[in-house]
Amino acid sequence: MKKILVVEDDSKMRKMLVDAFKDSGFKVEQAENGEEGLKVALDFKPDSILLDLMMPIMDGLTMLNRLKEEEWGKNIPVTILTNSGESSKIAEALEKGVCKYIIKSDLSIDDIVKRIGEELQ
Repeated sequence: MKKILVVEDDSKMRKMLVDAFKDSGFKVEQAENGEEGLKVALDFKPDSILLDLMMPIMDGLTMLNRLKEEEWGKNIPVTILTNSGESSKIAEALEKGVCKYIIKSDLSIDDIVKRIGEELQ
């Protein structure tokens, strides 16, 4: 069973994503900010991480930087899921090794789950 970590500060969005991934057969853990997400990631060792950029306490790019400092975290596929289509944020995220950058309004929850699932096969 593939494992995914959802790091999203919006509780409704996080719940919808977690439920959709579970319904699709994933083992799922969740976190509401980057600091918590980093701790969960290092313990849970997911096969993929779905990461929001704009979060309190620790934002997504900071979490991504810290994750990539860990030996285990260097090769983990990370998909950014955000409301920000700001080109500088996209460029920075891609520079740091994210595999996908999804703007929340562009895809349905089911489409997001499908894309992550295809990526992990």
